[in-house]
Amino acid sequence: MGTKRARRPARAVGIDIGGTGMKAAVADLTTGELVTDRVRIPTPKGGRPKDMGPVVGRLIAMLGDEARDLPVGVGFPGPVVAGRIRSAANLDAGWTEIDGAAFLAEHAGRPVALGNDADVAGLAEMRFGAGAGLRGTVLMLTLGTGIGSALFVDGRLVPNTELGHMIVGRHEAEARASASAREREGLSWSKWAKRVARCVNAYQALLWPDLVILGGGVSKRAHDWLPHLEADVRVPLRIATLENRAGVVGAAVLAGEA
Repeated sequence: MGTKRARRPARAVGIDIGGTGMKAAVADLTTGELVTDRVRIPTPKGGRPKDMGPVVGRLIAMLGDEARDLPVGVGFPGPVVAGRIRSAANLDAGWTEIDGAAFLAEHAGRPVALGNDADVAGLAEMRFGAGAGLRGTVLMLTLGTGIGSALFVDGRLVPNTELGHMIVGRHEAEARASASAREREGLSWSKWAKRVARCVNAYQALLWPDLVILGGGVSKRAHDWLPHLEADVRVPLRIATLENRAGVVGAAVLAGEA
């Protein structure tokens, strides 16, 4: 007789680690809805592992009984390979090359499924949002402090693409086209959209996606910039639908599938 496959959980804890804030909630893995309030603690100044690790435990405790005994997934702002963090551009260098899954599990009090933050946001959008049910090649970009990327082929994730660090023209893509670059340089929406278009066109020339999903905080203001962007690219575009839930929901999905 064959062994029975473990039953997948109906709920999981998702934690989204960012450069300015760390957020958590319990998500329903059938609907993608949050079943608790989303709790947030500011990322400790300096972004050091010894300071951020305990925050993971505090976030889980803040979720109360709803989080008891549930699996935990974490989205981290950097490439993650087999639980090991390979770089952390926007946090302390002490994160680089540590076993992040094991380190965070010590503070969570249970095993942790760890993935790149853009990848887990993409998982959420592909399961419950703008990419639900789509086949072919789908690229998701998160436009925020940097540019995160998540690539899917027939619904399967190609992890750690990190396209925000690709050189487009003479600069890293995110140095010129992230949402933070727009704010830093005081760009109009139309001028910023032209920079984003240049990056999207560069990605298209390499990957030829069937669709690009655009997320990040600026997705709430899509009416200000999406028409300018659509005028300068050939690939179909969609705005992410889960907004600020995507990172937490995607991390919970990661935990549920671990």
